This record gives sequence, structure tokens and C-alpha cells, in this order.
Amino acid sequence: MTTASDDAAKPVPVRVVLPADPVLGHPEQEVVARLWRRQQTEAGWRYLVGLPSYRDLEDGGVEAAEYRVWVRAPDHVRPVDGVDYDQVPTEHLPSTRASVVREVLGERRPSGWVLAKVREGRGPARGVLHAPDCEEAPQGAPLLGVEQALNVAENPGTRLCTLCGCAQELTPLLRGFDQISDA
Repeated sequence: MTTASDDAAKPVPVRVVLPADPVLGHPEQEVVARLWRRQQTEAGWRYLVGLPSYRDLEDGGVEAAEYRVWVRAPDHVRPVDGVDYDQVPTEHLPSTRASVVREVLGERRPSGWVLAKVREGRGPARGVLHAPDCEEAPQGAPLLGVEQALNVAENPGTRLCTLCGCAQELTPLLRGFDQISDA
């Protein structure tokens, strides 16, 4: 329940709010515990508190112990009058939401599509739609939104690039999601 690194810091007293128990008819209670550490997360503050407890000994006896648990502040803790909390080890945790999304999905690709125009002899203009970061995409071409890209893709002279995934992204929108196959 405790570690050597936690014992290096000197804890300070804090009031911990214990939940009410409607089954037993107990109201919410406060007990004085020891505050070991605190963390500021993107969701708010968490405090590592040591609650007084007991533990069984192998010989059948019982001794005083401490149960450490992280609780949310200020929901589950209250300050003790006259106690200075400035010396409590405090960690400000960086936001993890964006990094977790980036880790799972990878770097975000630029939104939109670009059209590489291809002229071959006479007849209607032909083109290839690409994602903007495709190595085959023309540099400096105007960025098309989804509706513009779909309008261009409906032209019989337009191909959708399979190298960058443009075809995989736009084909379901053009033909419906029922047309997707494992092939």
C-alpha cells in the first residue's frame, strides 16, 4: 500500500469526505487523513491520501495501518484550518487526450482533396483526385472540400488515386456504403 518514495515526503493532515451509506443509514462523514501528493490533471485535482485503517497480523493480532488512495479534490477532501499545503509534492500532468488520439490514429492528414488535371489529346479534360499529402498531388493546386471533390469525382474522366487512399475515402460516399466489399 505504501512505497519508499512516498515515505520521503512529509505528509500533512487533510479532511477526507467519506460517502454516505444509505443501506446502513450512515450520513456522509469526514475523517482526518494524511495528504501525501497531489496531481493536477485535465479533469481536475487528484490527492493521494492515507486513510487510517487496521491490518491483520499473521499471529492473529491487529495493528494500525494506512490505506492510500487517490481521491478527487475538492469533491472528497477539505483543508484542515492552519495547515500549509504549499510543501505538498505537486505534479501538473500534461494533457493526454491529443497524444492518445495521435498515438491511436497517427498523425492527422490535411483535410480536403486536390485535382491533378491530365490533358491527353482531344476530348474532355481528365483528372486524378488526390489527398493533399499524396506524393502524386500537384503542388499549389486549390484544396477541394468534400462536396466539390464528390462533384469532380462524378465526372467520368476523373480517376480517384489509390496510392493515397482517396479512392477508399470517396468511393463509399459516391456509391453508398453498401458497395464496400472485402476485395
